[in-house]
Order: sequence, then C-alpha cells, then structure tokens
Amino acid sequence: MAEHTHHQHEAPSLIIPALETAEEMSKACVEFLETLNPVLRRKAEIPFDQGERLRWHFIPIDMFERKGVLIQEMSQKQQNAAFRLLETGLSKKGYQKATAIISLETILGDIERKQGTYNHPRGPELYFFTVFGDPDGSQPWGWRVEGHHVSLHFTIVNRKLISPNPSFFGANPGEVKQGEHKGLRILSVEEDLARSLLKSLTPDQRSKTIVNADAPPDILTRDNPRVEIQYAEGIAIESLSTEQRQMTMDLIYEYIDRMPDQLAGIERKKLKHADLNSIHFAWAGGEERGQPHYYRLHGHSFFVEYDNVQNDANHVHSIWRHLDDDFGFDLLRHHHQNGH
Repeated sequence: MAEHTHHQHEAPSLIIPALETAEEMSKACVEFLETLNPVLRRKAEIPFDQGERLRWHFIPIDMFERKGVLIQEMSQKQQNAAFRLLETGLSKKGYQKATAIISLETILGDIERKQGTYNHPRGPELYFFTVFGDPDGSQPWGWRVEGHHVSLHFTIVNRKLISPNPSFFGANPGEVKQGEHKGLRILSVEEDLARSLLKSLTPDQRSKTIVNADAPPDILTRDNPRVEIQYAEGIAIESLSTEQRQMTMDLIYEYIDRMPDQLAGIERKKLKHADLNSIHFAWAGGEERGQPHYYRLHGHSFFVEYDNVQNDANHVHSIWRHLDDDFGFDLLRHHHQNGH
C-alpha cells in the first residue's frame, strides 16, 4: 500500500498524551471483560496484532462478518458495563448520537416492514463490542464498537496515547418522516452547517467548491484501513471570508466534539498547530435539502466525509478520519521507533 507523500514536508503531527481518558478506557474495559463468562470473553478478546483490528464496516450485520460479543448475547449487567465503556470513548453529545443511531434500527425495521423492504436483520441489540490485546497491560491495545451505521475504533499506546479513529456515524432514515419520532434527524447539524456554508459562498467561491454535479453513491474512502485520497479538492479556507472560515471550523468541531473532552481538546490543539489555510471544503451533488449531496473536509492531518444519497437522499454516512493515524498507525510507529 502506497505511503502518503502529500504532506510530509509539513510540520509533523503532534503526539499529545490523554492519560485520564486512557485510564478511564482501561478501567471500563477491564470491568466489562470481568462481567463476561469464559465463552463470551473468548469471543470478545482478539490479539492486538491480528488483521481483524483493521477490518471494519458500517453495513448491516448479515452483510459483513464481525468478531466480538453482540449486545443480544449479554445480560443487563454486561450491557451496562459495555455501554459504560462506550461512554469513555465519546462526549455526552457523541454518546447521545451513537445511542440514538443504535435505537434508530428499531424505527428502520418498522418502516421496512411496512414498505415490504425488510431484507436485513434490524435491532439495537445487533452491535458488537470487541477488545484487541490486554487493556490492563503495558502493550498497545484497542477496542471497537460496531454494527450498522456505528463503527468506532480506539487504539491506546503506552497507556496514555489514544487514536480515536476511524469514527463512523450513519443514519437511516436521515429524517424520520412519520410516526411518533417524526422529525427526528440525528445527524442534522452535520448536514445543516455544511449547507449553510455552501449557501454563503459567492459564485466564484462556489465554482471552486463544487467538484461534481453528482454526489458519489457513498463515502469514497469506504472501509479502507487508510485514507487513500492524496490531494485535497474544493476551496481552501484561505479563500473564505472570516465568517465563512468560522462556519468551516464549526463544522469541523461538530465532528471533533463527538469525542470526550480530553481527546477533543487534543484535536483542537492539533488544528491550531497545523496550517489552517490548507483545509479544503469540497461539495458534490444537489444544493437543496432532499437532493443527493456529499461533502468533504480535508486538512493537514484529518479527513471528514459526509454522504447523503441512498433512499432518496434520506440516508446519511459520515466519518472522521486521520490521514496518518487511523487505527493508531502513527502512534504505533512512534512507539516502535522509540524502542518500546
């Protein structure tokens, strides 16, 4: 796989410890594993250095074989411990989004049954919790929570460095159109902020921003373990007005602020350290709500994609990634170079 060359000349990415969050994750993970009986524990635990850690997807449970323990296999006590672990990886807002997406499976199942399109198992109990390596040891370890439209990955190195990506959130329906939850839009801010930014652009700015009249059918990075997109497309932040720059930053923060405070703070620090002018915003597809659309934010070290095309543009995929540190690649390289 080709190594990245597109920003090696720039400042190296900052490596900032997140000791408190790493300790919380370790403690919650150990407590979760201790609630499991031997059979479930064997399912939950996978060696860190196996390729399984890099295999991921956001499609339904019957379309992709996953390893780990399903929520439906757990007792209430085990589920509580699992969700306490999930809480350590997300902010309050991020946790609300994740659990809302998981609950949305029930609504989706009802809609599909009514429409006669129920082809995949749906349900909030169809999510896997998986642990890679030993959360209580000194070696690198990681954990994952994954199922339809949620795929969260955490890699912990030296008990204090954390890579919290890839971090995928989706929503189908993007907006619930009928029933008691009518009007629910779990990922509304991700859509509305980006459209406000697009609408604020001058004709000249728009011509740089809109890279395609049609939105791609899905996020382009798909389930690749690394972002393979080399070149930033769209408009550079330096070509935006002060107000538009602020809108762009607010949109980026919407993704960063899914993370717990300490990790979000580190991401904000990395942004300040990097060349903000190099951030690009690109849009493809329709400009009005209800039209298929896609956007991307491409910075010095981070990469965001958002796509809303499927199911009559009412089906959202969104992801926060790092160009060099998805699955902790950067942290692990740093770890090995320094002879740990």
